[in-house]
Amino acid sequence: MNRSLVAGVVIGVVLATAGGAVAGFKLFEHKPTHADVLRVTPVMKTSRTPRQVCHDETVTHTKPSRDPHNITGTVVGAVIGGVLGNQVGSGTGRQIAKVGGAAAGGYTGNRVQNRMKQNNTYTTTEQRCSTVIDKKEERIGYDVRYRLGEEEGQVRMDRDPGDRIPVRDGQLVLDQSSGTAGSTQ
Repeated sequence: MNRSLVAGVVIGVVLATAGGAVAGFKLFEHKPTHADVLRVTPVMKTSRTPRQVCHDETVTHTKPSRDPHNITGTVVGAVIGGVLGNQVGSGTGRQIAKVGGAAAGGYTGNRVQNRMKQNNTYTTTEQRCSTVIDKKEERIGYDVRYRLGEEEGQVRMDRDPGDRIPVRDGQLVLDQSSGTAGSTQ
């Protein structure tokens, strides 16, 4: 074989091996362009707002009595009962009928006046108010669990990033203003 041919083959093999090693070194030095999203959890905030609720309600009242112990009904009933009892019989029987009639009349008059008072009512419309609490849930962000290379981390974002988060110079790109944020390649 020709020496120059052998030298050329040897030099070619050396250059190919060195070139592969340099190319392999650059592959190991490659920095990721995206972090993989592992989990996205919405973060919620509950706000409570009190407010007044009012409605009209019909209320039935009993008018106040000027005779709370029903004395008028008792007296009038006793007088009428006594007069009616006096009309019955004669002698001692009349006296007993008069006393019995007065007692029965007094009791009956008391009950009649009591029933009349219970039916002596009026109605009014009154406003009833109560406080109720309105609850409102609002999403304030997202807790995002991600993997960048061999490491896992968590970050809170104002939007759902999708499957991947862009990476620039080894750092997550979290704001939407950069052109690559939110892209899923």
